Amino acid sequence: MLNKQHRTSITLPRGTLDLTYQTNSATNKKNNLGQNESYQLEDLLGFAQRINPKRAFLFVSKVLGRHIPVAPSTMRDAFTDLANLVPSDLPAPVLVIGMAETAVGLSAGVHQALQTRYPNALLLNSTRHAQHSDNNAEALLTTFNEDHSHASQHLIYQSTDTITQEQLLASKTLIMVDDEASTGNTCVNVVTALRDAGLTQLEQVHLTTLVDWSLDQENTNQYTDGAQPARMADRLTGIEFHRHHLLSGAWQWTDAPNPEPITMPSVDTTAAGSQALGFTGNWGRFPTLNSTDGFDNYLSNFQATFASFNSQESFDITQLPKKILVLGSNEFVWLPFLLAEWLQTTSQNLNADTNAIVKFSALTRSPIALGGAITTMLSFHDNYGLGMTNFAYNVDPTEWDLIVLCVETSADSVDAMWRGLNNVLVVGPTI
Repeated sequence: MLNKQHRTSITLPRGTLDLTYQTNSATNKKNNLGQNESYQLEDLLGFAQRINPKRAFLFVSKVLGRHIPVAPSTMRDAFTDLANLVPSDLPAPVLVIGMAETAVGLSAGVHQALQTRYPNALLLNSTRHAQHSDNNAEALLTTFNEDHSHASQHLIYQSTDTITQEQLLASKTLIMVDDEASTGNTCVNVVTALRDAGLTQLEQVHLTTLVDWSLDQENTNQYTDGAQPARMADRLTGIEFHRHHLLSGAWQWTDAPNPEPITMPSVDTTAAGSQALGFTGNWGRFPTLNSTDGFDNYLSNFQATFASFNSQESFDITQLPKKILVLGSNEFVWLPFLLAEWLQTTSQNLNADTNAIVKFSALTRSPIALGGAITTMLSFHDNYGLGMTNFAYNVDPTEWDLIVLCVETSADSVDAMWRGLNNVLVVGPTI
């Protein structure tokens, strides 16, 4: 799988990011001719500056649908291509775990693709939203820290179902899914926390990322996908460690002379907000076999809301406008992604002249400076009632005929900025 190494430098206001990287010839990305080719750096990433004193730069994914609007089909291809790098015949039970907030949709997409080979694999995402229903108030399994993040603490919940919980604790293979790895520290923190919480039978860990920048933490001569680097293995004693990624490399950051000081907004909380979470099923905040649980209800909510919005007696797909942006909100992105995918696929089944252009992105608590891959920024109050600022990047509302803003709180929890736009349709959950 060895490919030629490339080098490039990215200049940002607070310094310079020097990259050494190589593509992965094992990936199955299709070009315009339907031929297999490797993902290139420009296919996967742009770059921007964090508003974060812990780390000055940000890798901005072009396939994740988080900070850059992306076609659902492009996202699905990346999910599947990444999942296909995970080997078959792994020791069961298998647990797929995703990192909030950026990778909760990615993890669900990888999990769904893996279920063709591992139908009994569990999905579990970390969260920064404390769960306080009667059934789940004491279901916290463990916590861990993501040291460089703008919101460092993560919560991981266990299952209230006895059989599911037994399977979780018996996990032998952990597939940790994230958008990128830059030091490997988060992976170590997750595995350590899970082992301390009772997952003592883990035999293998597979760090599965769109891009892995942590290979300089290991033997930089060993770039073969799936290899067991010695240093990470030393940090995870007794566990066989593997990496899978669409692109890999190493980075080095050099501060600019006298960089301006950074004041980061207050976004580091795992509290429950004042706005109640409505019912959206279980798409991974608790261990689940079926990440699509709740989608049928959410799709029905969208159809009813759109019909009312468009003065229809009932939902009519042919009445969809030409350009549609579906926005998830914070960690609530998987069901909104499935909605965007449904809109894209359903539209394509109609006459080609009426095909809608559908893209997906999300609101986020991540503070990012304008510049580089971030061309526009909207800021507004969060819909969870946490009293923090949220952001939408690279979203100009005037460029879209319809923006479908998907939330897991009530529709009236959304900032008045959104509700004041006549092309924004807010879809809430079943209350």
